[in-house]
Amino acid sequence: MSKTIIISNRLPVKITEENNEYQLKVSEGGLATGLGSVYKEGNNIWIGWCGLDVPKSEEPRIKNKLAKENLAPVFLTEEEIHLYYEGFSNETLWPIFHYMSTYAQFEQTYWDSYKAVNEKFKNAVLEFAEPDDVIWIQDYQLLLLPGLLRDELPDATIGFFQHIPFPSFELFRLIPWRSELLEGMLGADLIGFHTYDDVRHFTSSATRVLPIQTSANIIHKEDRNIAIDAFPMGIDAEKFSALPKTSKVMEIINHYNEILGDVKVILSIDRLDYSKGILQRLAAFEKILLENPKYVEQICLHMIVVPSRDTIPQYSELRDNIDKMVGNINARFRTTSWNPIQYFYRSFPIEELSALYNKSQICLVTPMRDGMNLVSKEYIASKTDNSGVLILSEMAGASKELVEALIVNPNNLEEMSQAIIQALEMSEEEQQCRMTSLKQTVTKFDIKHWVKVFMDQLKEAKETEKSRRARHVNKNLLAEFSTKMRSAKKRALFLDYDGTLVNFKANIDDASPDRELYQLINKLSNDDRNQVIIISGRKHETLEQWFGHLPALDLIAEHGAWKKSGTNDWEETPNLSDKWKVNVRPMLESYSDRTPGSFIEEKRYSFAWHYRKVETGLGELRANELMSNMRYLTREMGLQLLPGNKVLEVKNAEINKGKATLEYLHNKQFDFIIAMGDDHTDEDIFTAINDVAITIKVGTSISEANYYLRNVEEVRNLLNSL
Repeated sequence: MSKTIIISNRLPVKITEENNEYQLKVSEGGLATGLGSVYKEGNNIWIGWCGLDVPKSEEPRIKNKLAKENLAPVFLTEEEIHLYYEGFSNETLWPIFHYMSTYAQFEQTYWDSYKAVNEKFKNAVLEFAEPDDVIWIQDYQLLLLPGLLRDELPDATIGFFQHIPFPSFELFRLIPWRSELLEGMLGADLIGFHTYDDVRHFTSSATRVLPIQTSANIIHKEDRNIAIDAFPMGIDAEKFSALPKTSKVMEIINHYNEILGDVKVILSIDRLDYSKGILQRLAAFEKILLENPKYVEQICLHMIVVPSRDTIPQYSELRDNIDKMVGNINARFRTTSWNPIQYFYRSFPIEELSALYNKSQICLVTPMRDGMNLVSKEYIASKTDNSGVLILSEMAGASKELVEALIVNPNNLEEMSQAIIQALEMSEEEQQCRMTSLKQTVTKFDIKHWVKVFMDQLKEAKETEKSRRARHVNKNLLAEFSTKMRSAKKRALFLDYDGTLVNFKANIDDASPDRELYQLINKLSNDDRNQVIIISGRKHETLEQWFGHLPALDLIAEHGAWKKSGTNDWEETPNLSDKWKVNVRPMLESYSDRTPGSFIEEKRYSFAWHYRKVETGLGELRANELMSNMRYLTREMGLQLLPGNKVLEVKNAEINKGKATLEYLHNKQFDFIIAMGDDHTDEDIFTAINDVAITIKVGTSISEANYYLRNVEEVRNLLNSL
């Protein structure tokens, strides 16, 4: 029976040793809560680092202890933690992914350790994994793991979710090992991020770095389709809503009421990190006290900073700067009975946090960059009376969902200070209205919803992939085609040229037939039962130069504008006009002039604007712009715009490969027809003859064709076997 395997850097428990006994304490983090119902079921399992540097002799004891909880440890040494976790994960990936590139360290030893530890995780997974299992990998410490597991388990269902932002290409390209990281991530069937921005950035980076194609949110890599999507993570809203009603939390709330009186509390909770915008938040608070003396003794910033990575120089420096800034503000503004900032450099139990959430009039969440930020959602869920105001950075993933919060730019101190004043002065009615709407969002899209949606989508992605792969021309289908062909008395083989019989070249004239292709066509043509037809968008002069000497071959050029049967002369499709070229040429030339690397290929009844040599992204941008600008012209002149593989073609609407194919088949009797092509223009053939022919798309499975092949090599292999 299949199982679900969850893998993360850390296990969802804290392991401590007391009196020579190992004790387990379940983590209260959102991920541990959300996935608790998954890994604890049946024979499911969660794999991760146990959090301790364990002597070899003690490993069996810990394994046995964890196995009872459906957990399996990965044992890491102090050196591995230093180089893989503190090093590559947090000094290379973390700053780049949070747009703090000046802090990034690109050390070869970090990278070597990162690879080695990902291999160690792979080996740990392979101890449990079986072909039908569902594997869900969590976060940036394990970017290589999906690819490593895909190599070992090619048919496995693998999901990956990144909990931190994914940077734009300009930042991501700084990483020397960017290709390897992307290849690793693309081992998954489904890759999830918190926001659509992250989806766009990942897709952009992948297409610019790797030789892959995309359509919508699907990446096509070799023989696989990988879905990329946004899944905003939630919290255990039910738990946070219930906590303020417990006797322990109510007691703490009453205690705060006695101490604070009528002072309005502004709450700030963060882990120590330069991405959290703590210093900017303090500066905005100081600005309010400077410019609005009326708030002295009326407001208090309750700031909790949870220690994190303070052995790293940037973090210890940040901690020192926070200490100084808090000290300066308190020294300047405090009175005998009031401190403007209550600063705590430690973590708090969840009951105390719940009381603070419930008591605070304002929650200030203003990171410089954050994947989601769950503090904002915990605050909302904890407000049992629907009072309070959330001030949220537009740089946090949560801002895409929590639109009723006061959204600010954390770099704009004026905007932040004004938002705090607006929150302080906000009427109870407006607070209630905003918070009610926010709570509905947080309650509906909770952690359980996040888990369900991701797992459902992963299952759907895998089923779609299985269905798609069933259309790949494998040995069984090849045998079936061969049987049909052997029993046929008259056969037609319609073959596109570029991208089907030969690979693309940067210079289109370099894609001439090679010796192997000539031998293949001759072999097929020497059988009297076979009629090979090359149907291409190429100029008829080019096809004549390359294939005119082959007497048994029929040729269709320029999508059907020109036809040639064997040794006969070329025939031109009647009643075609090229007068429209006078109007279209200037526009194409203007785009070529401002797009380095592009060029125009002129045919008798069409233009092709090629951008194969253009910088990735720019060519696509110009092609889309050109299509948009030419639509009005093409409608008026009876023309058709055809987007192809790094080419945009403008031609007479009366000409297309589907129409040319049907005209060729008219009054001819074939009992076996096969058609192959790689381009958008070949879809017309597939649509026209799908019911009577074997139609095969080359390079991708997204097509009207009945089947697909991966590449030119597979096409040649198929034709050889036929």
